[in-house]
Amino acid sequence: MTLRELYRQDGLPIFQNRMYDTRDAGRNCPRGDMRLVEDMDTGLVRNAAFDAALLDYDGAYQNEQGHSPLFKAHMETVADLVEAHMSRTGLVEVGCGKGTFLELLRARGTDVVGYDPTYEGSNPVVRREYFTEDLGITGEGLILRHVLEHIQDPVGFLQLLAKANGQRGLIYIEVPCLDWICRNRAWFDIFYEHVNYFRLTDFDRIFGRVLYAGRAFGGQYLTVIADLATLRKPRRDPTDAVEFPEDLTDRLAAEAGQDRGRVVVWGGASKGVIFALLRERAGHPVDRVIDINPAKQGRYLAATGLRVLSPEEGLAGLPKGSRIYVMNPNYLDEVRAMAGPDFDCRGMSHD
Repeated sequence: MTLRELYRQDGLPIFQNRMYDTRDAGRNCPRGDMRLVEDMDTGLVRNAAFDAALLDYDGAYQNEQGHSPLFKAHMETVADLVEAHMSRTGLVEVGCGKGTFLELLRARGTDVVGYDPTYEGSNPVVRREYFTEDLGITGEGLILRHVLEHIQDPVGFLQLLAKANGQRGLIYIEVPCLDWICRNRAWFDIFYEHVNYFRLTDFDRIFGRVLYAGRAFGGQYLTVIADLATLRKPRRDPTDAVEFPEDLTDRLAAEAGQDRGRVVVWGGASKGVIFALLRERAGHPVDRVIDINPAKQGRYLAATGLRVLSPEEGLAGLPKGSRIYVMNPNYLDEVRAMAGPDFDCRGMSHD
């Protein structure tokens, strides 16, 4: 096996979305290293230093984005896509998280069940466990939203799902887009927890039949519907090599050097955690983190131990003109509306 190293970073939190009860607990969180490589056999991109044994998802893991109207609109679009290409009965969502998308589908009349060990609700159609072939559950279609990037052997995992489902059915896959990360020099979008980084062309090599392939959520996500019966081992296409920017972190140093006042981050999820950590290492630490998710407010981020504030608490006392880094540029208009005209809100994107 030949690997081409693309990027490295040491001491990243293994869970950027796990919240902590104290600052010290956050700063002392478990960590792992990033060795991002292109596999010259399969063409897939992954973290060669990833150790799955370090990860154990539980109720302290908070990655719910459904509080944002923009993200709710994205989920409605995905529901439209699923309903247009897949059956409205007999669907299984693998890794359904807190159940937000599953509940959306059910409210629209779609028959779907879910599996996720981090589920906190009470809906009996969701089982708090990992989906395995031993459960004896099959569906007309499987839904895999933001799961595959967390799986050490993504093709092997898809093979297990196909086997569990009788080598039949369609699968909807949604993952972050590596091309978006590269194009935007989004150094804050590479996490230990994400072992895989996909391009749209990867799925043409993983599946023999792709019914739908596109980009969503401002280009940050890839959305694919494919036929499980056509699953195959991918082979690298030498004409489709990964174009990874050598200047990925140049933007970090440049922006850190421009800040003279307080540094405020809006978004205490994955991007905000890595942004705060690498800014601290660059000698320009973040002062405040704001998030609209009540489950994060009052708790502490991994690595930096920063306390997450509500918008009201986070904006209180900020001098006029203070710069607020909006970690996901898709939410820039929402944040500007909440923050008001007195602050310099900037979306973290080159687009």
